[in-house]
Amino acid sequence: MGNAAMHHRTGTATVTVVDSDGATRAHTPVTVEQTNHQFGFGNIGFDLIAYANGESEAAANVFGGASAAHGDLLADLWLGVFNMATLPFYWSGFEPQPGEPDTARLLATARWFKERGVMVKGHPLLWHTLAPPWLKGMPDAELEATVRARITREVTDFAGVIDVWDAINEAVILPVFDKDDNAITPLAQRRGRVAMVRMAFETARAANPAARLILNDFDLSEDYEHLIEECLAAGIVIDALGVQTHMHQGFRGEDQISEILDRFSRFDLPIQMTETTLVSGDLMPAHIVDLNDYQVESWPSTPGGEERQANEMIRHYRTVVAHPSVESLTYWGLTDEGSWLGAPAGLVRADGTTKPSYDALRDLIRGEWWVSPTELGTDADGRVTIEGFGGTYRVAGVDLEIAAGTHLNHSITVD
Repeated sequence: MGNAAMHHRTGTATVTVVDSDGATRAHTPVTVEQTNHQFGFGNIGFDLIAYANGESEAAANVFGGASAAHGDLLADLWLGVFNMATLPFYWSGFEPQPGEPDTARLLATARWFKERGVMVKGHPLLWHTLAPPWLKGMPDAELEATVRARITREVTDFAGVIDVWDAINEAVILPVFDKDDNAITPLAQRRGRVAMVRMAFETARAANPAARLILNDFDLSEDYEHLIEECLAAGIVIDALGVQTHMHQGFRGEDQISEILDRFSRFDLPIQMTETTLVSGDLMPAHIVDLNDYQVESWPSTPGGEERQANEMIRHYRTVVAHPSVESLTYWGLTDEGSWLGAPAGLVRADGTTKPSYDALRDLIRGEWWVSPTELGTDADGRVTIEGFGGTYRVAGVDLEIAAGTHLNHSITVD
């Protein structure tokens, strides 16, 4: 692997190769190749919804997206690097009219990813932003029942295909959010943050006890830490902590990223870096507080910005993956076409050509941190030793899993 800081990500296996009669196959060549990572290298799957459903034109997406015409190209590029997809369940877009959820399209998309060995995550079950307007005016009891029914429906309908969810999004700001008129913020003002978190987690858990539920936030201050403390003290079972790092205003740097991860690791819960971006054009001005407030007519990717993005991308990934508390890192966007806020944060230009950041990330995840097909020879006892990043491997045509930080002893039979 060439990096001692990654030792906690690697595992080893001693595989004994025998023939059908049980005799060991000494000094025999066997092909070893990695087929997946244990670590979640994620990206959003918004751009592939139309493609996975065989649609010629993409339906309107609340956060934009690429044209359906680029589906073949983007699918190959996506699968060439990533193994974890986040799909959008923003309520106003998912169910614009009561009782008309977009279940079929999202389920088909989730199955498309899963059939290709990708773990799929739903985002989010509860969020004040993009709450449907038709919730407004409901009495609290009816509103809470409607929220619970929505959570139960999605978690139940997608069980076995999507079993990982951002249960509630950005709860720190929830009771004081004043950017738009929605029904969820007033409910949170009356119920409180912890009660809203409990509602999301316990409703989802009851619908699918096997689900992994994440508390996700962009506010990485002490306020988020205090909310986590309060939720845990209240007995709410949190499976992982979501940490957003949209870096439209510049890379935070290795020291700051490590400091953030160290602070949140004190809860002894896995950390998911849920939303990461780095731009390949001019940086957003530092005085902007809410990233959504930065509205420009054009935000192009530039040659200098692309080189900067590639460099910072690798520095960020190395820092995050080196931290033992992190189980996944999701990049928020494959392409600049239809990107969030129009930012040039994708790894692929709007015309479908790859930026240096895509090539650099692919070379890291599927190169340096990957075991490509390699021919090894067994020793005199018919054994071969494999070392690599935790994940799934194929040895002489037989699939096996090597978990990070462990040693596996295994026997396989070949003809």
